[in-house]
Amino acid sequence: MSTETVPAHLDPARKHDFVFLFDVRDGNPNGDPDAGGMPRTDPETGQGLVTDVAIKRKIRDTIALLCHGQEGYDIYVEAGVSLNSQHERAYEALNLDADKKQRRLSEPQAQKWMCRHFFDVRMFGAVMTTGKKPAGRVQGPLQLTFSRSIGTVLPQQHGITRITQTREEDVEKGESTEMGTKHTLPYGLFRGHGHFSAPLGGRTGVTATDLEMFWRAMTLMFEHDRASTRGEMALRGLYVFSHDDAFGKAPAHELLERVEVTGLDEDAPVRSFDGYKVQIHDEHLPQGVTLTRIVG
Repeated sequence: MSTETVPAHLDPARKHDFVFLFDVRDGNPNGDPDAGGMPRTDPETGQGLVTDVAIKRKIRDTIALLCHGQEGYDIYVEAGVSLNSQHERAYEALNLDADKKQRRLSEPQAQKWMCRHFFDVRMFGAVMTTGKKPAGRVQGPLQLTFSRSIGTVLPQQHGITRITQTREEDVEKGESTEMGTKHTLPYGLFRGHGHFSAPLGGRTGVTATDLEMFWRAMTLMFEHDRASTRGEMALRGLYVFSHDDAFGKAPAHELLERVEVTGLDEDAPVRSFDGYKVQIHDEHLPQGVTLTRIVG
């Protein structure tokens, strides 16, 4: 794919800033283990929160499905696989010396191998300094913010029962049910921001195909992450502001503010996406900036 034919939002030589909107109904978008699994909230404003880590996990899992078996699209942070064993793959593939005296020469080579073979290292970066065969640190070109709900949310706790006992002795005692809880939000529309740095992408080797797969993973990340408390989550908007150079033609915050989300009725509780109005102020964009609406 030549540079001339690459759409603006797929060009790794450009800086990109983007807004994404997603919602949840009767579900828990990101439980807080320090609060017994309750949905994360800002205690001062009552707004819901979803961490960048939670979104990156969904993207990683979606990439693993989309690109299974494709060279260059392995996932570094993967359940059931130790990080140190991933570094060891680089040393074995390149036949590198892991002796402490040789690490100064081995680590940079291992790091380049990791960037070539692991999508999430190439895009998000990684700290690969652990173990006897380290691969250094990689500053990722693509970073996400926490997502914050538009307006307040109301976390709810639901008591549930199970008729099947866990232990045999409970059956013998005649214990009939076991209690549990589920945590949900009746509804929440969340907004997150992301940024892609072309200079850093050049260092890690990001390609137009990588960006294409990233945007596709964003659009599909809720479709293959269904669970009992994530059954109704959907991406409602994905708006990418692409600059015509690597360092940007306008401050990111000024571009992202052009995506405005407001409630239609401030006095009534919102229970669907129809309760909000999304306005894209794309008139008079700064010179050298292109807006791509991938969703919405």
